[in-house]
Amino acid sequence: MPGNTSTASTPVRVAVAGASGRMGRMLIEALRATDDCVLAGALDVAASPGIGSDATAFLGHASGVAITSDLRVGLQNADVLIDFTRPEGTLAHLAACAELGVKMVIGTTGFSDEQKVEIAALAQRTAVVMAPNMSVGVNVTLKLLEMAAKAMAIGYDIEIIEAHHRHKVDAPSGTALKMGEVIAEAMGRDLKECAVYAREGITGERDPSSIGFAAIRGGDIVGDHTVLFAGIGERIEITHKSSSRTTYAQGSLRAVRYLAAHKTGLHDMFDVLNLK
Repeated sequence: MPGNTSTASTPVRVAVAGASGRMGRMLIEALRATDDCVLAGALDVAASPGIGSDATAFLGHASGVAITSDLRVGLQNADVLIDFTRPEGTLAHLAACAELGVKMVIGTTGFSDEQKVEIAALAQRTAVVMAPNMSVGVNVTLKLLEMAAKAMAIGYDIEIIEAHHRHKVDAPSGTALKMGEVIAEAMGRDLKECAVYAREGITGERDPSSIGFAAIRGGDIVGDHTVLFAGIGERIEITHKSSSRTTYAQGSLRAVRYLAAHKTGLHDMFDVLNLK
């Protein structure tokens, strides 16, 4: 039955959503390389050409786990589902996980405020780790930004520049928005009131209380984020660059392990990494 708590000798059974995609395959490869987690389910949309094939066939191995579009079949042997897909699909997956007692790691971005409320409600029924970026390095960077923002709340202009591959569908990235939220909260501001997402034409002088965003899309850039604190006579840049999705996969597995000790509740990577 789903939701069983693993012991030290029993690997955590993990299902992967979007199993045929770039991130899905990276997660499956990471699972295969671990001893304490095992692939137990693989989900994808019905139109995926991978439906029915073995989830690890791309690695030249047979796992015995077939990729399916049937949510209940994909979750029937799982303790935890890892999901890096689209908001609507993730919400449907979480509703099923809450019903079945399966825990969930959510790396999907682009949720509306209403969808976030729905996630929080469903997390009262099962344990969820949700973060706009699962990278350990990114989350350490967020902590550094919190510290910097408190020290440079006055006299420094803040700009967030992010770059991603041509296939990314949302902008600014969820990570860039999280950076803005962390900075705004540290400064006692509301990001909804101080964020500036576009500049064109005669914009007037920069509002010193604003936090600016710029998004670049091109090629195969995995994910670059720079926060610029620009003062008079000096500037500080805090940058994180991803060269591989491996970092997201490894962070996700840390989140899976963290969930072993939790039955319900909405958690984030600061919880997982003990950064709070």
